[in-house]
Amino acid sequence: MKIRYLGTAAAEGWPALFCSCPICTKARAEGGKNLRTRTQAILDGELLLDFPPDTYCHALRYDLELAKVHTLLVTHSHMDHWFPTDLIHRHEHFGHGVTGVLEVYGNQAVKDAFDAHILVDRFKPHPIGDVVHFHVTHGGDRLESHGWQITAVPADHDKREECLVYICQKDGKTLFYGHDTGLNLSEEAWALVTAHHYDLISLDATMGKKTIGGYHMGLPDVEAMIARLTDAGCIDKRTVKVINHFSHNGEMTHDELAAWGADRGILAAYDGMEVEF
Repeated sequence: MKIRYLGTAAAEGWPALFCSCPICTKARAEGGKNLRTRTQAILDGELLLDFPPDTYCHALRYDLELAKVHTLLVTHSHMDHWFPTDLIHRHEHFGHGVTGVLEVYGNQAVKDAFDAHILVDRFKPHPIGDVVHFHVTHGGDRLESHGWQITAVPADHDKREECLVYICQKDGKTLFYGHDTGLNLSEEAWALVTAHHYDLISLDATMGKKTIGGYHMGLPDVEAMIARLTDAGCIDKRTVKVINHFSHNGEMTHDELAAWGADRGILAAYDGMEVEF
């Protein structure tokens, strides 16, 4: 299995759009891996994780032919993870020669946002029901799509909706994609997560060395989660461990995040990073 991190920032991007804090100023000056778009990843070039407003930018930068993507997993309805308006461009009027169906999975709030954007008057002449199918998804749901086995896990994030993180399996490989979530998962969620052994785990590290007790994780929470997964036998020395979804509010440059990870056998994701496992 191969994961490519297309974007690795939180909602405001990095450097943040309207920010002049020291971390954003340094990112602008140094560039490189300090420049981060909103979080998105793709597995084996065919399963997309989240659909932020930077998706078009990612398609250009990484030479993605998104018409070939058949499955989209959406974690929650926040703008940096879900920008449904662009899905109208899968209609023949905008994208010629599109074949097959894009299967989209997400919670009810994600579906409501999808309907609100796609069914507006401007787009009503271009219905996409034949090329995009939406499936309302709940924590605990077990899904199958084009050879992938997927488990939706309730996240510790925005209590106003049923946020999800995902376990993805194919050809004997298993990945846990844990963005966005805090550490305080429900017992139902822990039962789902600890039911597997992982070849790769990707964990939320939004807050840097700080911790806020939910909603997002910081590096102390990452260490706690890794310890719990190790004790449960879910990960071992062969498991690839990645931190991702960074904010300037975490107050750490990429080099600082990478150094922290290197001391612990953890990779700090950056835009464009590819890991085969």
